[in-house]
Amino acid sequence: MELSNTIKSLASTVAAILFIGACGQNKTNPPSGKMSSENKEAEIKKPATAAGNIDTVTLGAGCFWCVEAVFQRLNGVLSVKSGYSGGSVKNPSYKEVCGGETGHAEVCQIVYDKSKVSFDEVLEVFWKTHDPTTLNRQGNDFGTQYRSAVFYHNEEQKLIAEKYKKELNDAKVYPEPVVTEIKPFAVFYPAEDYHQNYYNLNGSQGYCRFVIQPKVEKFEKVFKSKVKH
Repeated sequence: MELSNTIKSLASTVAAILFIGACGQNKTNPPSGKMSSENKEAEIKKPATAAGNIDTVTLGAGCFWCVEAVFQRLNGVLSVKSGYSGGSVKNPSYKEVCGGETGHAEVCQIVYDKSKVSFDEVLEVFWKTHDPTTLNRQGNDFGTQYRSAVFYHNEEQKLIAEKYKKELNDAKVYPEPVVTEIKPFAVFYPAEDYHQNYYNLNGSQGYCRFVIQPKVEKFEKVFKSKVKH
């Protein structure tokens, strides 16, 4: 999809998207079940050329439970894993990241098939399903761990993301400027086990029903033709 067309599409629906509240902060008490005592080894980027049509991008858009649930439903996405990127502390725990001193953002590492979904389309979903104009904040969630971020894995992703951000701001699609940081990917630390596949495993919980489900339903409505079946 051409960026200009994507910008027009985004402008027509962004107001409806922004009313959805961001993820809350009730993540300190994991549900019953297995929980890793420590994070797994960091996952380092492999050269994009080694995977053919398969590519990876790491995105931060507030609570990773919401981001994960949305991108799991995007056609062409092969896997989504919640974790931490962009900081300086090795193998951080969720508690440490929430403390705001590690520099990490809550992110999802998304592996997708470029023959089925373009990077432009991935970014369109990204920017339509969170508020990229609030610095270090999504809704009631405050802190650098909730910042809007694109950690690009190759030069092509960098150029597209920077161009897209500029066009959003030039077109004044949002009431305020987009503050999404665009930085090179360095390292990804998977989050604890209980954070993975959260919405799918805990959909009946109140938090999932009242916070995550509306985001998923809005995504499925706006991107009806791009939803997995």
